[in-house]
Amino acid sequence: MSTMVLPAAAAPTRTSRPATYADGRRGELRLTRRGRLVVFLVGLLVAVAVAVAFAGVSVATAEKGEPVPTDVIVVGSGVTLWDIAAARTDDGDVRAMISTIQELNNLDGGMLVAGQRLLVPAAD
Repeated sequence: MSTMVLPAAAAPTRTSRPATYADGRRGELRLTRRGRLVVFLVGLLVAVAVAVAFAGVSVATAEKGEPVPTDVIVVGSGVTLWDIAAARTDDGDVRAMISTIQELNNLDGGMLVAGQRLLVPAAD
């Protein structure tokens, strides 16, 4: 019996280079619709995780606070926050009273509008 040896077929080799198109462009990563959805959902999940991590810090304290007795006043035409604070302060510290009024009413600045209702510390 005789055996015949055939040469092995050359296996195709793969290159690590990206494909080059006929117009000279190199291959680039393209995402399918499902791939874009997965990338979006992963990004959204990361954003929610970061938000939950930062929101987990409580601002509350264990001590009970005393509510400040307040009056409601209506701002008149030409009246400033300084005028209101000066009328409500006893010790002459108008800036501290302005700060208190801003905190009670969640004001960013000193701008008031005629007809606006403000909470101010109650007069003694």
